[in-house]
Amino acid sequence: MNSYLKVSVFAITDYFAIIILFVFTALDCTVMSGNLKQIDAGSGSVVGVNYLNEAFVLIDNVFTKISGSLNHFSVGPAGQLGANTANNIFKFLSGRFIQFPGLLKQVDAGGDQIIAGVNITTPWVHINGKLKYYSCGPYSCWGVNSNDYIFIIRDVSNNVCSGSGVFVNIPGSLSMIEVATDGSVFGVNYQGNLYQRTGVTRSNPVGTDWISMVACPNGHKHVSFDLGVLWVVCVDGSIRKCTL
Repeated sequence: MNSYLKVSVFAITDYFAIIILFVFTALDCTVMSGNLKQIDAGSGSVVGVNYLNEAFVLIDNVFTKISGSLNHFSVGPAGQLGANTANNIFKFLSGRFIQFPGLLKQVDAGGDQIIAGVNITTPWVHINGKLKYYSCGPYSCWGVNSNDYIFIIRDVSNNVCSGSGVFVNIPGSLSMIEVATDGSVFGVNYQGNLYQRTGVTRSNPVGTDWISMVACPNGHKHVSFDLGVLWVVCVDGSIRKCTL
């Protein structure tokens, strides 16, 4: 993993040029076989969905297709869960998908036995606010709304991601965000840039800043992190396995 200075010319006058310098981190990545639109890692497992809405599980370092059609697939302490294009919710158990009650267009299994998602209906507990992406970790849940604004959602009673949550706006703009089972936070913006939230701890779940990272040469689409490995889907659907 290396850090580089990228130089950009912001403006040129008759007398001088204004130069902007910013730092990005180039990750050490391996290109995996396969093509996905969405990926999720947690509790030692990796799952994903391709553009045909086919579901995959990483088995012996190979993304293996399993039966069922999903639009979004998630894995974590709550198990392996997915949502299809009709917003039906499923849990993968004993080699087959079991349908859950309710409707979600995006589901997340990253919380400690807490299943969360977007487009919540009965019998799910509703948290005020509108999001397009929602992800939970051990002590915080993060979301992104339709304007790409970023929020951390905290429960007013016991600081976990259930019950009556409150939304706290976080500076920045992302199109998707993922919270790992160790609390790490990563995201991708609409321009395909990849970011990690630094300084996230149990005592400071909001973290301190965003740092830019590069795993894909032509832009990033989706990201997930587990057990020291960053899993990235590039804009062309190719998959990167990166070490931090």
